[in-house]
Amino acid sequence: MRFPLDWLLLNKWLWITIFGCWLVMIGPVIFVYFMLFLPPPIKMIVFFGIIVGWGVAGGYKDWVMARRKEVRFPVPRERMLELAKLPKD
Repeated sequence: MRFPLDWLLLNKWLWITIFGCWLVMIGPVIFVYFMLFLPPPIKMIVFFGIIVGWGVAGGYKDWVMARRKEVRFPVPRERMLELAKLPKD
């Protein structure tokens, strides 16, 4: 007798998705656990490196999204000239 959902359990994408979700949940825990075992000066360098890297990644993401928006909806030349003539406050 066959199991009714055996096609689902044998699907490779199901297991890839489960493994990916598991990595997203457990990966940071393992990283922090190993970071706690580092000596104090290296631990501080790694900690600040993570903060700086997080900031750079966030800034890059914002820049890319703004760039895509610019390319998708360019400002017409006439409107750009109008904006350039407005008085500055």
